[in-house]
Amino acid sequence: QVQLVESGGGLVQTGGSLRLSCVSSGRTVSTAETGWFRRAPGKEREFVAAITWSSGKPSYADSVKGRFTISRDSAKNIMYLQMNSLKPEDTAVYYCTARAYGTDIYAYWGQGTQVTVSS
Repeated sequence: QVQLVESGGGLVQTGGSLRLSCVSSGRTVSTAETGWFRRAPGKEREFVAAITWSSGKPSYADSVKGRFTISRDSAKNIMYLQMNSLKPEDTAVYYCTARAYGTDIYAYWGQGTQVTVSS
């Protein structure tokens, strides 16, 4: 089992920045990849970004490329999402997730942190 705890959400104006953090605990040695998803009011959950734990290779949704940066500190088991040039459409609950080696699904999820971007 892997436990994930997000932090760093809040209220920011359009064009502002926030940095989300996700701390992993438990069987972190089994983690192949971690990522961020978000769910806006009335919308489906969507992929935001992911990073492979061993090599640090990132991937992004087109909607956040060039504005968001995902990174990780594998020694501390912390993942970050630096969000710049925020837009009102970025308003959502952001969830940290993890995928274990040998699987294709994100089986572990945090409780979520609210990000609100005011116009």
